[in-house]
Amino acid sequence: MKLDPYNNEDLHNRWKKDPNNSHLSKANNQIIQQYIKDLEEGRNLSRHSRKGARSFIRINKTRQKVSYILELLEKNQSVDDVTKTTEDQIHKIFNGMRKGDIRKLDGGIYKATSDYVKNFKAFWHWFMRVSAKQSKAVIDITVELDSTEEELPQFNYFTEEQFNEMVKVADEDMQMVMMLMFDTGIRVTEMKNLKVSDLLNDCKELNIREETAKTFGRRIKLMLSSEAIKRYVKHMELKQDSYLVQLEVKVLNNRLNSIGKRILKVDNLSMYDFRHSSACYWYPRYKDVKAYLYRFGWKKLEMAHYY
Repeated sequence: MKLDPYNNEDLHNRWKKDPNNSHLSKANNQIIQQYIKDLEEGRNLSRHSRKGARSFIRINKTRQKVSYILELLEKNQSVDDVTKTTEDQIHKIFNGMRKGDIRKLDGGIYKATSDYVKNFKAFWHWFMRVSAKQSKAVIDITVELDSTEEELPQFNYFTEEQFNEMVKVADEDMQMVMMLMFDTGIRVTEMKNLKVSDLLNDCKELNIREETAKTFGRRIKLMLSSEAIKRYVKHMELKQDSYLVQLEVKVLNNRLNSIGKRILKVDNLSMYDFRHSSACYWYPRYKDVKAYLYRFGWKKLEMAHYY
C-alpha cells in the first residue's frame, strides 16, 4: 500500500460525497464532475500522455484550478456553460489575470498564470475528445493561450556548509531525514513510502519502488547519508518491513522551519527546499546528464533547469 502523507485520497473522497460547487452553474458543475470522473478512471485522455488513472494529488489540483477558471468565466464573462466559451472570452480571463484586472481572492496580483492555462488547455482538449466521440466538432479555443512560465517558484537555497550547520543542531530523527533528503533529492511522498527493505548493499544503495515513484522507479547510490541511515536503523531497531521515516510530514516541516529560522534566518524551510538544494549540489558533480536526471526521477532536462 502506498502511503498518502498529504491525505489527497481522503480530500478527493470527501469532494465526491458533495461535489457541487455553489459558485458554479448546474451545467458547469456537471462538466467538471464528468472531467474529474474521467481523470479518476483514466478515460478520454491525451494519447501522448501515460495511460491509466491520474494520482489523487493531480486530480485535486486539476479540480481546484479548472473550477476556479470556470468561476471566473461566470463572474467576468457571464459564461454559465463552459462548453460555449469563445476564444475571445477565455483570452480576456487570462489577460485580466496577468494585468491585474482580475485579482486573487485576497486582492493580490497573480505572479504567474501558466498553471491555470495548462490546466484549462488539458480540460478543453479533453472536452474536444469527448465531443469527437459523439461526432461533434469543437474548435480549439486554447491554441494561442500562453502557458510560458512567467516567474519560477522561489526556493530557500542553502549550500553544503549551511546544510552541515543545520544537521549539527537537529535531533537524531531529523539528522537522518535531512541527510537522506540532501543526498538523494527524493520527493516527499517517495520518501515517506521508503521501507528498510529498500536499503540495499549494506545501506549503500536505495531502491525507490516503481509503485511509490511519481515518474519512474530507480536505484541510486547513497553518497552522503549511508552511515547515518545505517546507524539510525540499528538504533531504532527497525525491521525490514518498517517505514524508514517515522515522523509525520507536519512534524517534519515544523522542525525544519525551526532549524531554518535558527541557521538560515529564513521562514518556511521545507522538504522541497532540500530537493532544490540537492539538485544544485549534484549538478556540477555529475558528468553524465542522463545519470543526473535519473537520480532525481526526471525525464526531461527542463526539470533540471527548473530547479
